[in-house]
Amino acid sequence: MDLDARYLLCPMPVIRVSAAIGRVAAGDTLTVRCTDPGALHDIPAWCRLEGHEVVETRTEVSGDIVIVIRAGGRG
Repeated sequence: MDLDARYLLCPMPVIRVSAAIGRVAAGDTLTVRCTDPGALHDIPAWCRLEGHEVVETRTEVSGDIVIVIRAGGRG
């Protein structure tokens, strides 16, 4: 699943990720595209707390930040 969180400032990218991850099956990935540099810290920190895994982070030539999250199990 893809999530466009570009042009949103903290804490909105994390809030959008939190809402979207509930629609992803455990083990599947959520690819987040954002522009807020704080997301490089905030989203991985949130994932650690919630039991999800960041499998990739990259900054594209466009300046977009891409974070790929593997959904953890629930409960």
